[in-house]
Amino acid sequence: MNQAAKLAWRAAETPAKIADALRSLADEYPITEGGRGLKLKFREVKDSETLCRVLRNRGEVTIEYSTFTGALRGVGSALAKLDGEERTPFRKLGIMLDVSRNMVMRVEHFKKWLRRLALCGCNEVLIYSEDTYELEDEPFFGAYRAPYTLEELQEMDDYADVLGIELVGCIQTLGHLEQVLQHRHYASMTDSERILLVDSVESEALIRKMISFWNKALRSRRIHVGMDEAHGLGRGLHQTLHGAEGETSIMNRHLKVVSNICKENGLAPMIWSDMYFRMTNKAHEYYDYTSPFPAGLKNEIDPDTILVYWDYYHEETSDYRKMIHRHRELGKEPVVGSGIWTWTRMWYDHQKTITTALPCIDVCRQEKITDLFFTMWGDDGAYCNYDSSLAGIVRCADLAYGCRDENDTADRFAAVCDADYGANVAAGELQMQLTDKITVLPSMIFWDDPLLGKYFDSCKRANPEFDLIYLDQLDDVLCRIMPSAEDNAAGDIGYAVDLIKFLIKKVELRGALEAAYDLGDRLALRELVTTTIPAAIAALVEVDAGFRRNWLKSAKAHGLERIQVRNAGQMARLEELTIRIREYLDGTVERIEELDERLPLCAEPEWMNRYKEVSGGSWIV
Repeated sequence: MNQAAKLAWRAAETPAKIADALRSLADEYPITEGGRGLKLKFREVKDSETLCRVLRNRGEVTIEYSTFTGALRGVGSALAKLDGEERTPFRKLGIMLDVSRNMVMRVEHFKKWLRRLALCGCNEVLIYSEDTYELEDEPFFGAYRAPYTLEELQEMDDYADVLGIELVGCIQTLGHLEQVLQHRHYASMTDSERILLVDSVESEALIRKMISFWNKALRSRRIHVGMDEAHGLGRGLHQTLHGAEGETSIMNRHLKVVSNICKENGLAPMIWSDMYFRMTNKAHEYYDYTSPFPAGLKNEIDPDTILVYWDYYHEETSDYRKMIHRHRELGKEPVVGSGIWTWTRMWYDHQKTITTALPCIDVCRQEKITDLFFTMWGDDGAYCNYDSSLAGIVRCADLAYGCRDENDTADRFAAVCDADYGANVAAGELQMQLTDKITVLPSMIFWDDPLLGKYFDSCKRANPEFDLIYLDQLDDVLCRIMPSAEDNAAGDIGYAVDLIKFLIKKVELRGALEAAYDLGDRLALRELVTTTIPAAIAALVEVDAGFRRNWLKSAKAHGLERIQVRNAGQMARLEELTIRIREYLDGTVERIEELDERLPLCAEPEWMNRYKEVSGGSWIV
C-alpha cells in the first residue's frame, strides 16, 4: 500500500484560501505548516476547465491549478506521489449521499468524507433528506429518525466551504414522503401513502417550512426539491376532493408553487426529471426514447427549474446520449446523476458502478454536460458498509478527470483513504449474474428465511447449480481479501470476511437441508442440528457485531434498530429450524411443512431485492 508523502508549506507562499484548506486537511494527513517534507508550492493558471498539474523537482512539488478544486486535487496527487496533468470539464462534480433510509451520517464522519472528496477534486455534495432534518413546530417531522439540527448542518456547511465543497439540500416536496405521512398528524395533507396532497394549504405551509430550513442551513443558493416517482399522483385524496385530473397539469401546478417558494427564499430549484418522461407513455417508463412529449409541455414546465436526469442502470453510451438529447427537447440543459452502487448491496459494488458510470461520464464529457454527481442510495435500510464506497468515489472522480489507469487510482486511494483499493474492490464481488434479469444478491441470501428458502429456491429455478457456482465465487473472494482483514480505514475488510463466511454457511446449510430432507437422510439432518446450524448462528453473531460496530462509528444510532431486528429474526428462524428438525427426527411431527411447499424447478424465477420479499411468505414486516 502506497504510503502518503509528507508535505510542507509556508503561509507566505500559499494563497490564503488554500492555506485554510491545508490546515483542515492536516487534521488527518501529513501536511504541515513550516515543517519537514516535500515543499508545496501553488501556481494559478488560466484554463477553461478544472486543471490540475503536479510538477516535482528536488524536494519540491509545484501544483498548477485553474480552480480551487483543482488545487486540492493536486494536493491529493502529491500525497499519492502522482505527477502530471489532469483536467475535467465538469464545473460541478460530486456525490449525493442518502441520509433518509435509516442511516444519518455523524457530523464528524461526514467531515472525514469531505476531506477525501476534496482531495479527489470533488466540489459538491447533495444531502438527500426526506425528513431527517428538524422543522420548527413540527415534532412529528423526522421523529425517531435522528434528524439533523440546523446547527449540525451549518457546522457541516462551514467545514465543506473551507474545502471548496458546496453542500446542497436534496429533499422531497411531493413523493417519497411515506416516512412523514406515516404520522396521523399529516393525514389531511396526504394524497396517498407516499405522496403529499397537491393544492392543499397545509401542504404548502409544510413545504414553506422545509425550504426555509435549508435556506438557513446552507450557503448554497441551489436546492433539489425532488418530485420523482410520484406514481399515482392525484389518484388518492386529491381525486376525492377535486375529481379526476391529468398528472401533467397537477405536476406543473405544484412545481410552480414549490418553485415560487424557492425563489422567495433566494434559491434556484432542481427536480428529478422522470415524471415528465413517464407521463408520455402508457407504461409509465422513464427511459422512453420515442414517445412524443405532449403539445405545449416544454412551455408549461417552470422555466426557472433545472431538470436532473438520473440513470444508474444503462451500460451503453447510446442510452445516455438519447436521454440527454430528450431533455434538450424540453428546452432544458440537464444536470446528470449517475450512481455509485450502494443500494441493495451489503458492500459497494464496483463492477456495477463502473459498467454504468463510465459510459455516463464519457457521454457527459462529449455532450458538454457541466454538472455531474453520483448518487449513493440506501434503499431498503442503508445496510451497505458505506465507507466501502469510498473506493467508488475515488475511481469515479479519477474517470471524471480523465484518469483511466486503475493503478493510479489505487495509489490515490491508499494515500487519501489509507486503505487497500484492490481488497476493497474484491470484497464487493458478492453478486452473481444468473440470467439477464436475475442477479444473486448477498443481502437477499443473508435474510432469506431458512425454512421457506424463497430466494434460494428462486435462484435454483434460474440455475439448478447456482449454489455450487456461488460458493466457489465466495470462496475465491474470501481468499483474496483475507490478507487485508485488519484494514478498516475505508471499508471494514474484517467485517466483509465475517459476512462472506456467514453467506457460505447459509448457502451450504440450505443446500444440505433440502437434500437431506428430500432423501429422508436422518443422519445428515442430525448433523445439521448438531454442527451446521450452530456454526451458522455463530457466524451470524460475528456479522451482527461487526455491523453494529461500523454503524455506530459512522452513523447516528437511530436506524440501527431496523437491521438488528432483521438479524435477530434470522437468528430466531435458524433456531426454529433446529427445533423443527428435532421434532421431525423424534416423530413429534410427520413432516416439515415449509420444506414440502417448494415451487417446482419449472416455475419462473422471481426477482427479489427487498427484505420483506424474502423474510416471509407475506409482506407483513
